[in-house]
Amino acid sequence: MTFANVILQWFKKNGRDLPWRGTRDPYRIWLSEVILQQTRIVQGRDYWLRFVERWPTAHDLALASEDEVLRMWQGLGYYSRARNLHHAAQQIDQMGHFPDTLEGIRSLKGVGDYTAAAIASMAFDIDVAVVDGNVYRVLARHYGIDTPINTTQGKRLFTELAQSLLPQGMAAAFNQGMMDFGAMMCTPRSPQCSECPLAETCDALHTRRVDDLPVKLKTTQVKERAMQYVYIRCKGQTAIHRRPSGDIWQGLYEPLMIENRPLPSFDGQLTLLRQGVKHVLTHRILLADFWLLETEVKPDLPSDYFWISETDLDRYAVPRLVEHLLDCLAKYTEKTKYK
Repeated sequence: MTFANVILQWFKKNGRDLPWRGTRDPYRIWLSEVILQQTRIVQGRDYWLRFVERWPTAHDLALASEDEVLRMWQGLGYYSRARNLHHAAQQIDQMGHFPDTLEGIRSLKGVGDYTAAAIASMAFDIDVAVVDGNVYRVLARHYGIDTPINTTQGKRLFTELAQSLLPQGMAAAFNQGMMDFGAMMCTPRSPQCSECPLAETCDALHTRRVDDLPVKLKTTQVKERAMQYVYIRCKGQTAIHRRPSGDIWQGLYEPLMIENRPLPSFDGQLTLLRQGVKHVLTHRILLADFWLLETEVKPDLPSDYFWISETDLDRYAVPRLVEHLLDCLAKYTEKTKYK
């Protein structure tokens, strides 16, 4: 039995039951692929359901404001995905239809080779193979390939191999089968080798290299940033600003943030809520202190800060780190309420 047939048979019996697999709607398939980048399925499923309920078509999403989209996205992280999603929905709306060619799909903002291949194969039956982390892992182990997957040579090699294995007319099932097989059987750690239908022909299993493949070169330099957040409480109001472009969390809102300098003097009571909160991003480690300033006098702030009612704060999308601050604030407020 060929490699492809094993994957197809396994997928028929074991494939995951996911809500977006019951549709050929390219918008809903695209939405699932964007949400599931850097997101676990158990979390992404709920976001997908909320998105399609709120914006059932690309036209509906295109009419939304960026703030609305970012607010709906809050908690998923990697917010550039949400901004690109919104921009691409506007592209689709201007076209008048979802593009139905690989090149057309690839032209959408934020859509790379993998996402374009996934949409093309699942929505339009185009014979193109997907290559994601799961596919890299399955192919590297089964064929014993130690070429680093994050090099130009490696990406080309694995793309060509996946395409050569693709059974004509079965792209959707094969691609989904490869992704599920990697996620459920050929997992990064503790793969199910004893139950694997490809065990007899798996090079990594027979050469005891399962834990060594695939190979990925370490190229990312992680930097630390120290920041202090000051939540200002003044007569039922608080001050926030929108983070600018060119840095993390573009377009999201946050309270007063001070970086690379000491806290200034404030009128009022300043309380340390939590110190040394560690928040890990792809290329950065953030270390933050959380403060509460309770004051009767609004302090002078940079011009991009504005005042809102504290009860309206949940209308603004904030980074996960600020969510932690707000959780600490809620606990402190509850604790001191009756004192």
